[in-house]
Amino acid sequence: MNTNLNIHQILKSYWGYDEFRLPQQNIIEATLDNKDVLALLPTGGGKSICFQVPGLAKTGLCIVVSPLIALMKDQVENLRSKGISANAIYSGMSANEIKIIFENCQFGGVKFLYISPERLGTQLFKDNLHALPISLLAIDEAHCISQWGHDFRPEYRRLKEIRALISNVPVLALTASATPKVIEDIMLQLDFKKPLVFKKSFERTNLHYIVRNAEDKYGKLINAIKKISESGLVYVRNRKKTEEIADFLIQNGIKASFYHAGLNPDIRSKRQEDWIKNKIQIMVCTNAFGMGIDKPDCKLVVHFEIPDCLEAYYQEAGRAGRNGNSAYCLLFFHESDAIQAKAKLEQQFPEIQYLRDVYEQLNHFFQISIGEQISENLNFDLLQFASAIKQNPVNVAAALKQLSISDVLCVSDSNFEPNKIKLTISSQEIFNLETNNALWFSILQILLRNYGGLFDSLVSVQTNLLAMKCNLSELQLKTELEKMHSNGILEFLPSSGLAKLTFYHERIDKNFLQLNTKLLLERKQEEMEKLEAMISFGRNNHICRSRQILTYFGETNIVDCGTCDVCFERKREGLPNDKFKLIETKLSNLNWNKSYDIKELSNLMGLTASSDLLIVCRYLADKGVLLINEKQEISWIKAKE
Repeated sequence: MNTNLNIHQILKSYWGYDEFRLPQQNIIEATLDNKDVLALLPTGGGKSICFQVPGLAKTGLCIVVSPLIALMKDQVENLRSKGISANAIYSGMSANEIKIIFENCQFGGVKFLYISPERLGTQLFKDNLHALPISLLAIDEAHCISQWGHDFRPEYRRLKEIRALISNVPVLALTASATPKVIEDIMLQLDFKKPLVFKKSFERTNLHYIVRNAEDKYGKLINAIKKISESGLVYVRNRKKTEEIADFLIQNGIKASFYHAGLNPDIRSKRQEDWIKNKIQIMVCTNAFGMGIDKPDCKLVVHFEIPDCLEAYYQEAGRAGRNGNSAYCLLFFHESDAIQAKAKLEQQFPEIQYLRDVYEQLNHFFQISIGEQISENLNFDLLQFASAIKQNPVNVAAALKQLSISDVLCVSDSNFEPNKIKLTISSQEIFNLETNNALWFSILQILLRNYGGLFDSLVSVQTNLLAMKCNLSELQLKTELEKMHSNGILEFLPSSGLAKLTFYHERIDKNFLQLNTKLLLERKQEEMEKLEAMISFGRNNHICRSRQILTYFGETNIVDCGTCDVCFERKREGLPNDKFKLIETKLSNLNWNKSYDIKELSNLMGLTASSDLLIVCRYLADKGVLLINEKQEISWIKAKE
């Protein structure tokens, strides 16, 4: 078979595209050649096609590891809508549900199995792994496996164990952002046979990066939004501020709403849908919003405060302009933001003794004795636990994260835990409903068309998608399901909305708890360095914004974008970017052991037009790089280099 023809047929048949984007075809061909591949594609760069096409071209099952349950569900639903068999395993599912899925994967021709990272280490998964006809292991958000990555997740380290069990299966690791250090670590952790990286430039030529050193952020936010008619996002660092800013925008006549992980799943789903359909123009949100959402016409992304790192900033800002049209990425920066961000970072790394105390309190809370091993996932309410031990929930959450990094426990967010349904009446009784209750009959028919095994066991059901197919709101559907439950027609278990906590080992005395203090200290240092790079981006007003981002990600042969706020200011002076950069470089390379007047500098640098030099010097003086005294003598401020 001609592989190139085959993958193009697959692309056209299922996605309707005639050609792949660069470097999708190279990635797919290397994967089909059974090579281990690391693919770095910016946000909106088409990562899913890179594993879905070879997954279809290969005989067997493609396992996809993803940390985002909502995204897993969306991709499974999208694949099924194309007639492709797909399934997912994540927290909150019963052992029986998982067993049925494994049997379907083994015998039922399933092409894609999505699995959350916390499920990788379970014995149930390992026991079934050898029986699965696996052809490809795809790892989304692969930067999560590296302790140097911006979103390190200890559960991802279990991939190394899985890789060892299926060493003959090729690996395709995908991420939207990774520094050179993280790239090396990903390949090391996944035991690549040979290093092979396909990287698309992180340059987004249609995005205009703008930083405003603003005190009146609210006023400048209104001004920015009123310049566009399309949709936008406003990112903030905490949940309370999402509500405050959304209210402020509404009061100023803007259709806005807010989104954060603490909202009810149904509300989150509805607001996400309203923003995608342009019923809401501006969504004010935490970083819980946006991952996996492909809205091409987002015109503006505002960061009200600095994120923790440039990786996060780049990913979130990259949700603008996915249709290729011009879009704006606006960052508000104030020195107070840097102080607050550093304080928050310190809070994320509690003292070792505090970790031990929280561990002990957790065991008391769940009444676990020393030496006792609890194997099941425990429903966990962070606020309830923090209140019970009289501690700040933020501090407790930080302690749990560090305990997770030390492989003591795992807390998985199951706000997306599915609703479950089992039919308790026969097929004949369902048909009798056609005349007695047409609405219930219609719901049951749609259920049976979309889900198997409903008569045998509780099945996870995506009520938001089911509601759309039933022409009902999700609230209306759930009301009817509850009525049907009360009438003995089906068993309906709504999502608990609680997180799941898993202890990896039997309980021991807190003083003997093994904590990876070296790793925790390294993580803190790495996070601080990333934050400093983000702060530098906010402060640095004399280097092209795109250049700063691309340099951070290790790219070379960079040119100034010409469209960011830094480049735009230069244009207003009437000096071309290339000439400005040449003069700036010559200035920085001078031996600044004294002050010079403009004529001396011109002669020293071999310039014929001192007016051009003066433009650059004034600009750099405004940015605090040069000093021009009252005698018009120019000196380099060493501390500002």
